[in-house]
Amino acid sequence: MKRLYLLRHAKAGWAMPGIRDFDRPLDEVGRADAEATGMAMAAAGYVPDLTLCSNALRARETLEGIAGNADIGRVLFFDQLYTEDATGYLALIREHGSFGSLLVIGHNPMMEDLAMAVAGDGEQEARDALASGFPTSGLAVVRFDDGLDEATTGTGYLEAFLTPAAG
Repeated sequence: MKRLYLLRHAKAGWAMPGIRDFDRPLDEVGRADAEATGMAMAAAGYVPDLTLCSNALRARETLEGIAGNADIGRVLFFDQLYTEDATGYLALIREHGSFGSLLVIGHNPMMEDLAMAVAGDGEQEARDALASGFPTSGLAVVRFDDGLDEATTGTGYLEAFLTPAAG
């Protein structure tokens, strides 16, 4: 059994004049939420073998907040997690799926689209929470019977959906 952890970056401030969207940093709430998500991951025993992280500043800062409180395994950074759609995310996951369980830190709407697409079934409470939207620092935990290198739409099981507000 392998797990795919899909994490939307934490809350970022608005872009200031002259700053690209790619370079937006986390705000104070975002930093606190990233740390809280890391603590929740550690408490639940969620430990990825490999983390795939967007190169966008807000995603990298989210990773720092998580890493300060939880084991994140080896980390690889990808511009594609800023530019690609959910199909591109899934291709990257499949490409690195032989490593075991993966944490992917990226952006919406890709995270929400991917979580909805791969989770064919799941815990009702988690499905209801995900149906309400994918907030910043939201973490979808999708379990697969086979390796993530074979992940396809509808073959996962949504085990949990954690949000900062839910703890």
